[in-house]
Amino acid sequence: MEQTIQQFEHVINICRELYAKKLSDYGAAWRIMRPESITDQIYIKANRIRSLQTKGVSKVNEGIKGEFIAIVNYGIMGIIQLKLGYADSADLTNEKAIELYDLYMTETKELMYAKNHDYDEAWRSMRISSYTDMILMKIHRTKQIENNQGHTLVSEGIDANYMDMVNYALFALIKLEYGE
Repeated sequence: MEQTIQQFEHVINICRELYAKKLSDYGAAWRIMRPESITDQIYIKANRIRSLQTKGVSKVNEGIKGEFIAIVNYGIMGIIQLKLGYADSADLTNEKAIELYDLYMTETKELMYAKNHDYDEAWRSMRISSYTDMILMKIHRTKQIENNQGHTLVSEGIDANYMDMVNYALFALIKLEYGE
C-alpha cells in the first residue's frame, strides 16, 4: 500500500501543478460552467482517449496522458461546482481554488484508499483501455442522473461518479507513469 500511496501522490502532484498553472493563466474562469458542462468536457476527453486507443494514431500531437490529467482536474472542478454551485464570474481567488482542489482531492483519494483496501488493488490488473471504458460508463450514468435533476432511487450521486472518474484517471496515470 505504501507504494500505491507514493504513486498516487506523485500523479496527483502532476495534476495539481497543471491546475495551478492554468489558474495563473485563466483564473477560475471555469466557475461559470454548470456541472452538466463539466460532465460534457470530461466526455470529450474520455472519448478522445478511446478514439486514440482504438485508432492507434493521433493527428494532434497530444497523447492520452494529458487527457487523463484533464479528466482528473475537471472531475475535481465538477465536485467544487456541485458543492458551491456555478457562478456568473470567476469568483474564486487562485488560492481559494487551490484550497478547494486540495480538499476535494483528499476526499477522493480517501475514497480510493478505502476501496483499494476492499478490492485488494485489483485496478493494477486492469488495462488502461478498461479505465477509459469505466470513465465513459460513469459519464453516461452521470448524464442520466443530471437528466433526472440529480435524483436517484438507489444509486450514488453525481459527486461519487466524479470521484470514481478521477480515481480511474489516476489509475491510468500511474500505469502510464510507472508502466504495467
